[in-house]
Amino acid sequence: MGLHLGEQCTLAFQPGTVGQGIVFRRVDLPGQPETPARVDVAVEAQRRTQLGRGADALHTVEHVLAAVAGAGVDDLVIEMDAAEPPILDGSAAPFLDALDEAGIVAHGGTPDVLTLDEPVRVIDGESVYEAFPANELRVEVSIDFPHPLIGRQCGRYVVTPETFRRELAGARTFGFVREVEALRAMGLIQGASLENAVVLDESAVLSDGLRWPDEFVRHKAMDCVGDLALAGARVRARVVAQKPSHRGTVTLVRELVRLGRLNAPPNTPRPTVQRHSVLGIEEIMKVLPHRYPFLLVDRIVELEEKTRVVGIKNVTINEPFFQGHFPGHPIMPGVLIVEAMAQTGGMLLLGAFPDPQEKVVYFTSLDNVKFRRPVKPGDQLRFELEIVQIRGPVCKMRGVAKVDGQVVCEADMAAMVRDR
Repeated sequence: MGLHLGEQCTLAFQPGTVGQGIVFRRVDLPGQPETPARVDVAVEAQRRTQLGRGADALHTVEHVLAAVAGAGVDDLVIEMDAAEPPILDGSAAPFLDALDEAGIVAHGGTPDVLTLDEPVRVIDGESVYEAFPANELRVEVSIDFPHPLIGRQCGRYVVTPETFRRELAGARTFGFVREVEALRAMGLIQGASLENAVVLDESAVLSDGLRWPDEFVRHKAMDCVGDLALAGARVRARVVAQKPSHRGTVTLVRELVRLGRLNAPPNTPRPTVQRHSVLGIEEIMKVLPHRYPFLLVDRIVELEEKTRVVGIKNVTINEPFFQGHFPGHPIMPGVLIVEAMAQTGGMLLLGAFPDPQEKVVYFTSLDNVKFRRPVKPGDQLRFELEIVQIRGPVCKMRGVAKVDGQVVCEADMAAMVRDR
């Protein structure tokens, strides 16, 4: 039974070919479509890690991926006849037992290894992550829940197949009775029970006891191991996570993949990246056709051609839209936050042309737009966009807007560059 969707599922591990990586195969769908366990196909979902969208989507894959990564398996096919792996006892241990029983063998090739040259920091709501260069995977997790059996818990683990089996694999997912009704109304935890989760009321555990007094933080660390597997390589870093979430860890993995180095020997010089450190408003106005009152980007602080851009918008009470939105309670309209994000993305696209004044960017779609918190006068908006895919004249980008490191808006965008 799957935890959230509540559907029956049979899962089978099948050998993978050399260099294939971890791949999910939906044997219940026509053509048996395959989805790689990689962060570039991960999408935002509540209380779980999801790969893909629509009928082919895979939900709540973190536990099975934790078992695979914890066991040190690099190439594998995971066959499923439903959209969500079975929850089993709520931990990664049954998956790990199945892998051990099948037997794990070396079959040639060299594992991909992802390393860091410098620290990486990610803030996603209450989740704060820092990743530091290291020669092994270390996971340091802290959580804080207002419950007498949890409170603040911290755990530090050097993740090897042996320590994962001993210290993390058996830690079960947990939840609170007070959340059950609301989560089920949202279509979640349809398959949850006292047999597959640690369930707590206001003062006690209703399910079958605890396997460790700090089982809660161990489970969060196990989740991190599973989500880090989406790097598509063995991560070698010290990851410090405060109040981790699936969305936050996936965001961290995106940054690790972007900033890390794949299979690089120690002390190898980094390749030079074409980068403009700062583009002021004069340079922006040479590229973008927008003018007052609709030019909503003040500065470009990072630009990697055909890869990534970071822009700044200083929000002041003098913005004309504050006159009516709203008198006595000024809040920047969400559509203008998205417009400013799009203009920042336009700088990335138009900057690649020798004659940007002759071009214009048309945004063709906006998906997964979410507003997290209001933007007010005095805030500085930081827009971070990266190119996800370029196919012919269409470019797809993923963008987030932040204030003081906190995400205020995010969106998936598609755009085309045309002659004026």
